[in-house]
Amino acid sequence: MASVVEYKGLKAGYHCGYCDSAAGKASCGMWAHSMTVQDYQDLIDRGWRRSGRYVYKPVMNQTCCPQYTIRCRSLQFQPSKSHKKVLKKMLKFLAKGEISKGSCEDEPMEPSMEDAVAGDMALINKLDLQCDLEKLGDSLTESLEREVKKKGKGTKKEESKEFIQSQDRNEELGSGEPSHAVDVHTVPKPGKGADLSKPPCRKAKEIRKERKRLKLMRQNPAAGPEAFQAPQEPQAKPSRPRSLEELMFGSLPEDASHKLEVRLVPVSSEDPEFKSSLSQSFSLYVKYQMAVHRDPPEECGKTEFTGFLCTSPLEPENPPNGPDCGYGSFHQQYWLDGKIIAVGVIDILPYCVSSVYLYYDPDYSFLSLGVYSALREIAFTRQLHEQAPQLSYYYMGFYIHSCPKMKYKGHYRPSDLLCPETYVWVPIEQCLPSLDNSKYCRLNQDPEAADEGRSRDPDRLQVLYKKAILPYGVFKQQQQQREPGEEAAVLQYASLVGQACSERMLLFRS
Repeated sequence: MASVVEYKGLKAGYHCGYCDSAAGKASCGMWAHSMTVQDYQDLIDRGWRRSGRYVYKPVMNQTCCPQYTIRCRSLQFQPSKSHKKVLKKMLKFLAKGEISKGSCEDEPMEPSMEDAVAGDMALINKLDLQCDLEKLGDSLTESLEREVKKKGKGTKKEESKEFIQSQDRNEELGSGEPSHAVDVHTVPKPGKGADLSKPPCRKAKEIRKERKRLKLMRQNPAAGPEAFQAPQEPQAKPSRPRSLEELMFGSLPEDASHKLEVRLVPVSSEDPEFKSSLSQSFSLYVKYQMAVHRDPPEECGKTEFTGFLCTSPLEPENPPNGPDCGYGSFHQQYWLDGKIIAVGVIDILPYCVSSVYLYYDPDYSFLSLGVYSALREIAFTRQLHEQAPQLSYYYMGFYIHSCPKMKYKGHYRPSDLLCPETYVWVPIEQCLPSLDNSKYCRLNQDPEAADEGRSRDPDRLQVLYKKAILPYGVFKQQQQQREPGEEAAVLQYASLVGQACSERMLLFRS
């Protein structure tokens, strides 16, 4: 079995759905009549991606919105605070039918503002510290001077001067940070704040311990004070964060309000489960496209649905060292109380689970199904890893730093972006500063690095011509009259797919 592809070449100057540019998009594409899972794995590791049977690669240094392939290292993944909220929300809904108010999310997998800014808070605090200290010193000076004038006490004047001098010394440090912790006490307005002339309040627990100690001392006055010291409590061990699976598959009561079931169905017209659910799945797709993407009904037909999400060039494979479900294209159907409410379209490949698309019932958007399905797919990747150890990554498609709506994928950490020039994976944290400065950039910081998988010998590229398989070098010799641009197109194809794929895949020539 071999992959058979028909290269379509460069397509440039067409509409971009990310930035709404009328003619800014550029990509190269090919039609895949059939494709092995290993070939597709190698292609997506060179920046390719499929939509139905059409496999395309953005021209990164030309297109208006460069699309970087992104993968999550699922084995090290830890859910963020917003991810945990989504999982708790789902469990509450399933257990008691509770619907959280104000939790509807239009954008799939959109992180909360809390998670989006958490990583920047330390830097913001550091930069603002000097400014805050100066403002604090000014306000305290004014406050103390007002108190001095009002009370007219000499001791207060001395304290005021002493405090102002200490603030001046802090400002002279010039580092923006105090050299040690500074306890600052302001004089509260009458009726507001704590009374600083009185000792601070003690916790009730401490007061109870003190009373018990004094009672024991009265009962046995002969013993020294040391005998009644409270025993030191053992230091608590740091709590282990709950895993994704523990948060996701929390126990539900027997009388739970709802039942959610996730079924993995192969994309195949011969599969009975796929066939029986196709009508319901299509109706859900139409509802989603019209409500969420505002598509007109004529663009949501059965032909578009089948070509986009129910047709795949991937040939199913079930090798002995692979996962139980095998490799290929699948639908993950989310059944709630006997009804499909979401479908995640995925490809299971030798090293990863690749997310293709998600559509869901807009009536259940309060469950944040975009986020929930992504977390389920990460958990599913980890499950497959136990059956096939080499399969450990979750590919999320393209990360588009210049498009705010597509930056949510970067919040599934740890994750990597694919360098568009050397095709090596680079941790996303190292890429973000460069992407902030330029839409397109070489992510690999090693100037000496090159594309190790590049095409070195195009003549060894395999061609399918008149039902015969032959190297491109031989094909050229047989062709006395070549079409204009024939060789340029073949060389472009070879450079984009790399040497290994060009020798395995069959390039159809008519």
